[in-house]
Parts: sequence; structure tokens; C-alpha cells
Amino acid sequence: MSTILDDKLYDHASRAKGAVVLITGASKGIGKASALEFAKYGAKLVIGDIDVENGERTVAEITGSGGDAVFHRCDVTKWDDQVALFELAISKFGKVNVVVPNAGIGEVGQFGVVTVVNGKPTKPDLRTTEINLIAVMHSTTVHLTLHYLDKPKDDPAELRSLVLIGSMASFEGIPHAPNYTCAKHGILGFSKGIAPYLQARGIRSGVVCPFFADTDILHVGVKAFLAGIPLVPVPRIAGAIFNAATELDPDTDGAAWTLPDDGPVFRIEKPTLTEGVYKMINQRAERLTKFAESVQYTFSTIAVLVRLLGGKAWTILAVVVIAILWRSL
Repeated sequence: MSTILDDKLYDHASRAKGAVVLITGASKGIGKASALEFAKYGAKLVIGDIDVENGERTVAEITGSGGDAVFHRCDVTKWDDQVALFELAISKFGKVNVVVPNAGIGEVGQFGVVTVVNGKPTKPDLRTTEINLIAVMHSTTVHLTLHYLDKPKDDPAELRSLVLIGSMASFEGIPHAPNYTCAKHGILGFSKGIAPYLQARGIRSGVVCPFFADTDILHVGVKAFLAGIPLVPVPRIAGAIFNAATELDPDTDGAAWTLPDDGPVFRIEKPTLTEGVYKMINQRAERLTKFAESVQYTFSTIAVLVRLLGGKAWTILAVVVIAILWRSL
């Protein structure tokens, strides 16, 4: 586990300049703070939210400071809304570099209370899981992030990142909030499951897991319960999101950035099971990842050579392909 002080969260801020960052739930709170931070360092913002008034206000703040941003009303539970948000990014800016599916809500309903109608139990309210987990999976499936970020790039080193928003509830259960706990545990697990697909396409990922912050997601009763307990500063959460997106060290790819209180950010590198068959599985997974990276590098090299050499490139390409793939075995 590594400690990241505030002044280190922006060590690679230059990577954000000119990048196109898509953030949901950026009308207020953590999403808005993150959007403003990316814009401050030269990124172009695509913001989606159901809160039109405050979403447009966020855009106005960015453009008023000389930045570039657009807003689109987006209900993350609707597939077509999410597709339209990505399409807006492509039509306006020509690409997407960073995706932050931040939109979320607190615990809705009382899962532990069974409501009976006409002698039969009714279906529980699962909106928290649908918005905080299922909608995020839509943003990060092969149909969206993997599709829109997996475009041919002239510069293979160009920033391409996915940052998921977890919680300390990704690690510990929250009393009387089973749906929220389920969703945030799911985010952490999903980040591990999706990582190999992202890495094979040169897309880095991370999950930011803060303790409670003073945002609208906290109900009055929860705020009262937390009285006297230090909350996480929203700007620091935004900094952790920025760092997770822009960090260069490949060993941090797929890590978790945790903020357990009002102190510094702690980064937990990828924990893995190494006992029994897991050692064998990890070794095979590592070989497959290296092979996929070699294939991606090969095709990037082919594209560059074809542009430079035209028809004379094919003999050289055959040698390059064989050499690169042989190196990966």
C-alpha cells in the first residue's frame, strides 16, 4: 500500500491537456469537482446528468474559465441515453480518452422490511443497485468504454483510462444499506474482472473508494449519525480520480485508491491470491496479457509503417510481426 500526498496527485497533470473526459453525475458533488479539476489542466469535458440546471451550470463554470465542455441530459439507467452521451463526445471532440461513471445514489427503500400486498410479498426496491452498479457496467462494457476508447491511435501512449467510483463500502458492509454495500462491493469486483479486457486494449483502470463525503448523497439522518466523525474532503476525492486516470506507472493499473478519512490517499495495489491453483492461473493470465499487449503493439507498428512506406511495407511488416510475436511467447 502506498501513501499519496495531495501534491503528488497531479504529478502527471500534463497528460490531461487536450484529453476528452466523459463524466456522469457531474452536476454537483464529486463529479463536478472532478470535472473542474480535469478542465483546469486542459481537458475537454463531456458531462451527463439528469440534473440539467446544475449540469449546464458546471459547463458554464468551465467555459467561463476558458475551458471546453458540453452537457447532455443522461439518465444512466437508460441505455440509449448513455450511448447518446458517448456519441456526443465523438461528434463534438472526435474521441474519448477518460471515462468516469460517477453517477450514483444512496440507499433507497428498506430492503430488510418485507411489504405484503394481498397476502404476498412485493418486489424489493433495487434502484440503488441498478444505478450504482448495473448502469456503471453499461458505461464500462465492450459496447461503450471498450468500444469508444478502442479506436486506432496515432500515439499508442495517448491517455486512455477508466476510473470507477467505489466506496469504503466496497470493503466493509454498511449497516442498514445492503443495496449500497452490494453495489459498491460489485464495483470493486467488476473492476478486477474487466481489467484484462482493458489492459489488452491499452486502457488503464482504477477504482476510487472514499469514506463518506459531505455531498447530497448523504441523507440528513446519516449526517447526524456521522457528527464529529471526519468526512473526506471532496477536492481530495477529485484529486484521487485525477491521479487514477493519469498515473503512468503500469504497476498501479487496476489498483484501488482509498480515502478512509480526512487524511491522505492510500493506493492499494492489486491484491491477488497466490496459493494452490491460483499461482498457475495467475501465471497463465500474465502470459496471455503479455501476448495481447504484443498483438496490440504489432498492429500499431503496422499502421505506422504502412503510412510511411506504403506498398513497400509488407515485406518488412511480415518480419516485424514474426519478431514481435516471437518475443511475446
